Amino acid sequence: MSQQRDLPESMAWRVIGRLESGQTQRGVADAVGVARSVVARLWNRLQETGNVRRRPGAGWPRATTSTDDRYIQLTARRNRTENATHLQRLLLLATGRRVSSQTVRNRLHEGGLYARRPMVCIPLTPRPRAARRRWAAEHRDWEQHDWSQVLFTDESLFSLECDTRRVLVWRDRGTRNNPAFVRERSQYRRAGWMVWGGISIGGRTDLHIIRNGPLTGRRYADEILRPHVIPLTLEPLEIPLFSG
Repeated sequence: MSQQRDLPESMAWRVIGRLESGQTQRGVADAVGVARSVVARLWNRLQETGNVRRRPGAGWPRATTSTDDRYIQLTARRNRTENATHLQRLLLLATGRRVSSQTVRNRLHEGGLYARRPMVCIPLTPRPRAARRRWAAEHRDWEQHDWSQVLFTDESLFSLECDTRRVLVWRDRGTRNNPAFVRERSQYRRAGWMVWGGISIGGRTDLHIIRNGPLTGRRYADEILRPHVIPLTLEPLEIPLFSG
């Protein structure tokens, strides 16, 4: 059952229509999926004001001042990984204002900041970064026909260890790829299964688990290229063998 205190105006009028047709408040609450208190409050508001909208200024007084709000948002922008509870304590120490951690989150949301898990990627030095940008620039005018001839492949390590990823970062919407909010992690730092796979516009390959040691050039040709990649091509390809 929803715990919301107020309903959208269109739904509120539907609730009023049910009540005026003779349904009980409990029956309407069950049908709409809200608490009975929400229906009762809505009915009382209609009797008092003739409308279902909240009265201007109704509700709890604001717990923070505009100065407090700026402090919360500025502190979060300077310390992106601080949680709301710690920001709450910092506000108390700085201003003497005691608020809940939910109030802190609300003020951050008002400022456009949301707690999100950082994007995780392997570390890239300037040289491979430049190579990726150059490759993207060279292929920016490709169309669907061009991409239909491409098979994207990659290997990924599926670790047997737990990674809770509890570290969150306060960031604005649309900034997920900002390097300041990216968490770098070595691709091969933990034990696990290495799995290879490929995707294209036309479909995907079977997944291949890489077992028993490192993936050498010869193993790559024997275990991946010949059984998984060559069957997808229109014409047989001569795949060179590389020693690991």
